[in-house]
Amino acid sequence: MKNIWRHIKEWVKHHSRGVRIATKVALTPIFIILLLFVITSVSAVYDFGQPKPFSGEAIYNPYADVDTTYGWKRGNLHTHTRVEGVFNECDESPARVYEEYMKYGYDFVQFSNHNEITPHPQGGDKGISLYEHGFNLLKFHINVYGSSQTTLFDHALPIFDFQRQYQIDMLSKDAIMVQFNHPQRVPGVDRKSLERIGGYRLMELTRDIKKENREWDWALSAGHYSFGLHNDDLHDFKKSKNIAIRSTVINAPSTSAEDITEALYEGRFYALYTPDFGNGDMSVKVEKNLTVPYIEEIGMRGDTIYVSFTESADSIKFTGQNQRLLHCAYNCDKAYYAMGKEDSYARITAYFADGERIYSNPFARYDNELMESPFENRQHSVNTPLTILFNLVLLALLAGIGVAIYRVYFKW
Repeated sequence: MKNIWRHIKEWVKHHSRGVRIATKVALTPIFIILLLFVITSVSAVYDFGQPKPFSGEAIYNPYADVDTTYGWKRGNLHTHTRVEGVFNECDESPARVYEEYMKYGYDFVQFSNHNEITPHPQGGDKGISLYEHGFNLLKFHINVYGSSQTTLFDHALPIFDFQRQYQIDMLSKDAIMVQFNHPQRVPGVDRKSLERIGGYRLMELTRDIKKENREWDWALSAGHYSFGLHNDDLHDFKKSKNIAIRSTVINAPSTSAEDITEALYEGRFYALYTPDFGNGDMSVKVEKNLTVPYIEEIGMRGDTIYVSFTESADSIKFTGQNQRLLHCAYNCDKAYYAMGKEDSYARITAYFADGERIYSNPFARYDNELMESPFENRQHSVNTPLTILFNLVLLALLAGIGVAIYRVYFKW
């Protein structure tokens, strides 16, 4: 045994220069990753309030300004295309993607490439200033509307709710509104997270229709009001299951960037799910998409919500606090629900015979003497001492990594 150990020491001594070089090479990517994580972890730390359901005498009606003479316009607001940079998530040009959507009866398409504002192929006033923020490993992504430029800063590993809140607050400063993308696909974002995080105006609804948009209801039940929309999050339209499945249908006089943005900001839209008609037969898919059901009327009379559709639905469901079923009507093209004093909010889901589903934005209670809408129900604030402490810890970690780098590369 002693002879073996002696031989090992002699080998290390003889090959010490090679060992040091190999060790430095091996440690280089580790140091880079550690530096990346620490530097991009900078954040404010927040105090999050307890869940506070909507309450008050007034009921917020997102469809108060719907004008039926405008009609409804169907579109997609989360679309990827080929870009000039290296982070391409789609091989097709914006013009080609736009052309493909038009086949299915769409009225507008907006492009949300990662950290890049994409010019609209139709030019003029058609393109919203829109991009999807985030390259992080956990897919915490935010659609940013109306920003003058993209924001590059992102947490490489946003594992804390306060980091996610910091991203939303940061991006909201130079934007008309922000959209919380696919929360169900973000590791670590659970009910507790959605009861805490707020400040977004739009939430992208779940792809899994079996879960009935539970993430949206978790947030709404905690008092975080948002409008819900559907998007394909398109990356490849050659697969029929990727395109013309989830869409947003707005009430607006035109499909100009200004009119689309205004309709989204005010909530004059609904989410539409359509199955993959034809199961790969594109001609069937196109034909069926041209005859999907639409909302005919929606709004409130007093405390009563009303809705009617262009065709009869198998069922029309009203959902409230904690996903409680408030009312359900069967085999009809219209339905009504009178909100009781105990109802914090109510939203509509309509199920149709061919598998289509329509989701309305929520009608929610609020105190109109204290606020203009339930959006003002802000429930987080910066904790200054913890913010300073957290970032000092990051600074200490950064210094420790710097010392280790110095010793490995300059002293060893």
